[in-house]
Order: sequence, then structure tokens, then C-alpha cells
Amino acid sequence: MEKECLDLLCTEDAIGFLIGRLPNAHPQRHYLAGEQRQIAAGVRGEDRMRKHFVEFHSHEEFHVLWDVSLEMGDWKIQMDGLLLTERCAIIMDSKNISGKIHFDEQTGEFYRFDDDNVKNVMKDPRIQLNKNIRFLSAWFQLKKIKLPVSGLIIFTPKSCEFIVRPKSKHICKVYQMPEYLLQILKAFPLEAEPPKLPKIKKQLISANSPYLRTPLCSKYYIGANEIRRGIQCTECQKYGMKRIKKSWQCPDCGHRDRQAHKFALREYFSLIDTHITNQAFREWCGVESRSVATRLLTQYDLETSGESKARKYSLKKRD
Repeated sequence: MEKECLDLLCTEDAIGFLIGRLPNAHPQRHYLAGEQRQIAAGVRGEDRMRKHFVEFHSHEEFHVLWDVSLEMGDWKIQMDGLLLTERCAIIMDSKNISGKIHFDEQTGEFYRFDDDNVKNVMKDPRIQLNKNIRFLSAWFQLKKIKLPVSGLIIFTPKSCEFIVRPKSKHICKVYQMPEYLLQILKAFPLEAEPPKLPKIKKQLISANSPYLRTPLCSKYYIGANEIRRGIQCTECQKYGMKRIKKSWQCPDCGHRDRQAHKFALREYFSLIDTHITNQAFREWCGVESRSVATRLLTQYDLETSGESKARKYSLKKRD
């Protein structure tokens, strides 16, 4: 029988479940709530970018890919969007930065003033875009793909105002994106032998390599011993479901769920560690029997290493 695959929780959800497993007085709860809101806003911004892309139209052939991750050795990049045309490839970089935006050409600083008129100095998004352009140009050269690379930074919040901006056609608001993409394309002539875009698209999809995120406890410097253990009931949200007759039952509300350990495993890999042992699984889920834990773990298509009691289970890297 084919084993079931597991993957990580999305970052927004994972942070929410991390907050739920922390004590109410934990000092990181407020900061994590802010992180969750920021990530949620970024996701909404990327959704706005994708929705506005339907307004892009060209009589020439084009293809679009979303959320593309590539690597060359230890060098890895992630692109929110990638437009492939016969003239060039355009990296689309979504930025969820609101407020009054300033690009200072004299000092090279990038900053914004928020609603309270507080100045926030930030990383210049042009630097990251230029790195990604350099990477993709090198990646194309390695694959013998003759296609120039450009890029566009797209500010997605509705409450975004450019106060000082560079004289560039490579920075815009989300509603301006279709027109700016067309302007960039005009700067690149059509070659006599245009590239075969379906083949390039296939190569990119084949090479797409989503990375395994660092578990959130490591990212936010939270000790695993600070995290509440046990399987959470989806009905009453209490922790501590019990393994009874090949199912899980909540001692508080009586709700039963045969697959409750599946979500708990996804939580563990998202929050605690990149691998889990039989003992760690038993401690996390509240299972006493080693053989039961082994049977539950081997239901899933996980990487294994080590033997017997030292065996470790890890998520497989997905294409």
C-alpha cells in the first residue's frame, strides 16, 4: 500500500499553533502575533499580485510561474512570480510595505514612514531583485538558455505612497503591474530564433526545489521544553487526546479522530525539529507503546536514518 506524504504547515498557521502551545505569559507571544499578522499580509499581497496579473495581455507567447525556488550549490533563491516571454524573463517580486516610501538616491537608503509618522529604515528591495536577476541569468547560462532576465518590484498594499522614488520602470504599485511589465518587454528586441518557452518552463518546474523551513522554535529561539505537549482536539481545542482502540479520543469532550496524530506530526516538524524519533513521538503525542508509535510513524512516506532505537524519521524533500 502506498504510504501517505506529509508536509509542513504553512508559516502563518504554524505560528498560530506555536502561540497556542506557549504559556499565556510567555514573552514571545506578542512578538509572534505580530509576525503572524505580517506574514498574513504578505500572503494577501501575493494574492493581489496574482489577481492583477490576469489583466496582463500580450499577442506574443508568454508563460507565468508562481513561487519558484531554485538552487545552484549553496546559492538558493525564491521568486514570487516569473514571467517567461520570447523577449526576456521578468522576475516579479511582491513587497508588502505600506506607508510613505522613500528611495534616497544620494545615500542609498530605503525607508518608510508608518501611520504614526515613525521612520523605519529597511533593506532596499532593489538589492534582492538584482541578486535574483544575477542568479537566474547564471542559471540560464548553465542550462544553455539564451534569454535575458529583468525584474519588477511590486508594492502590494493599498496604503502605499511613493514620496521619493527612483526614475525606474522596475518599481510599481500592484495595479500598475500589467503596464509596467509591457514597458519592460519593449526594451528587449525579438530574436530571429525565439526561445522555446514550453521547454524552458518544463526545465524550471523540474528544477523547482522548495526548501524545508527551519523549525519555528529554532528560528525564534524558543526551547522545546517551553512548548505544551499533547494532541489538540479539533472540537474543544484542549490538548491531551488519548489513544483508545486504534483511535484518538478527547477526555474533555469525547471527540474521536483516527488521524489526529497526522496533524500532530506536521506540527512537530513545523515547530520542534527536522526529525523525530520513536521516543520523541511518544512524548509529543502521549503514546506509551513503542510498537504503536512505530506503526503510526511508518504509515507515512518519511526519510529514515539510523537503526532500532536510534532511528530518525524526517520529511522527504518534495519536488
